[in-house]
Amino acid sequence: MTSKSSIIMKVDVMTEIVATLPPMHPGEMLREEFLVPLGLTAGKVAAAAGVPRTRIERLAKEETGITADTALRLGKVLGTSPEFWLTLQARYDLLTARAAAGRAIDELKSLRAA
Repeated sequence: MTSKSSIIMKVDVMTEIVATLPPMHPGEMLREEFLVPLGLTAGKVAAAAGVPRTRIERLAKEETGITADTALRLGKVLGTSPEFWLTLQARYDLLTARAAAGRAIDELKSLRAA
């Protein structure tokens, strides 16, 4: 049975759109929505956050991910929440893992299936 609800259809359309986009690394968000538009450097953010400059540089270059500690610090100095950064990281990790696993995940059987 399929629903004709416009809400369900809108969610399905958004799911399809999101599924076709490459996963966004949290470093891209940091770089494109904070560093560049606010004229911030990795060094300035790092100093404000009390972390090594290389941590922010590697994150902005998408060479490393967000840790809980970094999320707490970025949340404070950039006026966001730590959850914002960790959610970006979790979504990136899940989408990347899903792409790497391919159809293997689809072929798994649920232990709870009737």
